[in-house]
Amino acid sequence: MKKLLLLISVLIVVVLAGCAEKDTSGSSTDGPLKVGVTAGPHEDILNKVKEIAAEDDFEIEVVVFNDYVMPNNALDEGELDANIYQHEPYLNDFKEERGMELSKVANTVNFPMGIYSDKYKSLDEIQDGDKVGLPNHSTGEPRALMLFEEAGLIELKDGVGVKATIKDIEKNPHNLKFVPLEASQIPRQLGELAIAAINTNFAMESGRVPSEDSLVMEPTDSPWVNVVAVKTGNKDDERIQKLVDYYRSDEVKQFIQQEFNGSVVASW
Repeated sequence: MKKLLLLISVLIVVVLAGCAEKDTSGSSTDGPLKVGVTAGPHEDILNKVKEIAAEDDFEIEVVVFNDYVMPNNALDEGELDANIYQHEPYLNDFKEERGMELSKVANTVNFPMGIYSDKYKSLDEIQDGDKVGLPNHSTGEPRALMLFEEAGLIELKDGVGVKATIKDIEKNPHNLKFVPLEASQIPRQLGELAIAAINTNFAMESGRVPSEDSLVMEPTDSPWVNVVAVKTGNKDDERIQKLVDYYRSDEVKQFIQQEFNGSVVASW
């Protein structure tokens, strides 16, 4: 009898230990695929993907965030199977700074940065010494500088690319004064500037239509296209590949074109 009770006790401990063990893989075949996005266009697009996938009984749970830090933290901690909200330079900087094993698996959409002005109708009106606003974070600043170079306002040192800073401006014929600002605040401060580089999401939130109101927009082949990110160990997960296939479908591309009128651009 004592041996039987001892055996039962051991079995109970083993079962409880198994139940308490946390799954840290970040991907599970049970339940819906959990995908994190930021509120706004990313959310709208993923809801369309969810709708299309549901026709094949492939269930996606859309998890919405309102900042750029938590989606990667949640992915790293296994609370998400994937996230879709960031471009590759941001992902690379984030995982390097925090020691996370995250990887890109596919390109999604681009939110082209634009140059805006409440003062000028054309960049030809730029005056010497004008103040120019640009985002002050580690990926926003080089992105804006590359756009200014594309527009012919400045020249950067050769090879700086996505690591460019204001210090890398080699030629500045109009002696423009560059003013780094919090990206979300630039639309509100545009009246104090001659021109500014503004991210599409913040331009749209301020009531602007990027395809109509910007003086210049980023080319569609810029390095700032957004990506599907996963934990590195799950790059080849079959469910992730299905997510990519549904996302990069003709139906989703058509939805993006109709819904955003050029302010969001599909990468495929």
